Amino acid sequence: MQKLVAIKGMNDILPPDSARWEWLEDKVRNLMARYAYRNIRTPIVEPTPLFVRGLGEVTDIVEKEMYSFEDRLNGEHLTLRPEATAGVVRAVAEHSMLYDGGKRLYYMGPMFRHERPQRGRYRQFHQIGAEALGFPGAEVDAELILMANALWRELGLRNVRLELNSLGQPQERQAHRAALIAFLEQHIDVLDEEARRRLHSNPLRILDTKNPAMQAVVEAAPRLIDFLGVQSLAHFDTVKSILTANGVAWTVNPRLVRGMDYYNLTVFEFVTDQLGSQGTICGGGRYDYLIEQIGGKPAPAVGWALGVERVLELLKEQESAVPTPVPDAYAVIPSAAALPVAVTTLERLRQLGVRVQMHAAPAGGEGMGSMKSQFKKADASGALWALIFGEDELARGSVVVKSLRDGAGAQSEHLLDALAEWAPTLQSPR
Repeated sequence: MQKLVAIKGMNDILPPDSARWEWLEDKVRNLMARYAYRNIRTPIVEPTPLFVRGLGEVTDIVEKEMYSFEDRLNGEHLTLRPEATAGVVRAVAEHSMLYDGGKRLYYMGPMFRHERPQRGRYRQFHQIGAEALGFPGAEVDAELILMANALWRELGLRNVRLELNSLGQPQERQAHRAALIAFLEQHIDVLDEEARRRLHSNPLRILDTKNPAMQAVVEAAPRLIDFLGVQSLAHFDTVKSILTANGVAWTVNPRLVRGMDYYNLTVFEFVTDQLGSQGTICGGGRYDYLIEQIGGKPAPAVGWALGVERVLELLKEQESAVPTPVPDAYAVIPSAAALPVAVTTLERLRQLGVRVQMHAAPAGGEGMGSMKSQFKKADASGALWALIFGEDELARGSVVVKSLRDGAGAQSEHLLDALAEWAPTLQSPR
């Protein structure tokens, strides 16, 4: 029978790697709580029109990358979510979450795009994101950027730079768009096929091209920031001043754009040079027009999303220490006759907060296995202590606690009736 394997670009996350994911997620949860952001969980499958209307029909995501299908039962057009912001906004609008004021939300989960798998870029990938909805002020833009910057600090990431830009408001962007199209039409012979296709439908995306032959033209193209009015510039200046006051370095990148029309004012990316072409690990911006665009009442919003795989890849690249959880103790059980007392003791220890791994009988073997093999597994588990449930000790109502890490193997005997008194000595720092 043919062996079944995972779909290309959709990866299993196995121990011990899964521990790195849990560590990152715990860091994020703690950070979000300190900034008063609350968790939201939306469906993986959404109506296809949500993304067509929210992202735009001429974006690469909608045109090429979405996993879309027709529901066989009712004919609905459905899509595996390629990103989470549209779903969060849909949920906020559907449940009238802004009726009593703005909301600060965050999410974690898998997204899906049909593209060529490469380092840090997969068909099933994972994002963590934060969205602040109902707040128009530049201070909230800055808050979100500061929060992401704080996450890099807590993770121990280095050499991550912040790039900023402002997209202004729609009328300012329209004036720039007209000037940009006119300029690019004068250099039509330099544009590649993709740029020509986007020239009138999504010209801002041309500024983000990686084609070396187009770089000179792109550098000389009209800059959006030169079309911004007083209010847009003031908003941008406030963001920059708050970041500077908090010691966060930034650079303005006039080529930093978004292909979706609902973006306005602040856009930003955190970028590294250590992941090749997939250098952006987190990106975001203000999207004051999306809620109305998908049918909700108009409301301002701003947010960001980070790529979990890319962040973990960067941690690995920088050889940052990511702790792997290990048990405090490993239970060595010489005889099956000791199992009732041993298992009961381990359950009591776990209730007291001690992490304990129980030895299990080997497959195809007789009994619980030799003491030598059990101690070998105890050592490999990373536990600090071995709990030895020997026949003589159990007859005295006690268990032997042996150190696995001090080199001398110091051991002592403890009464099971006094377990609550000595259990805390087994716990390693969390």
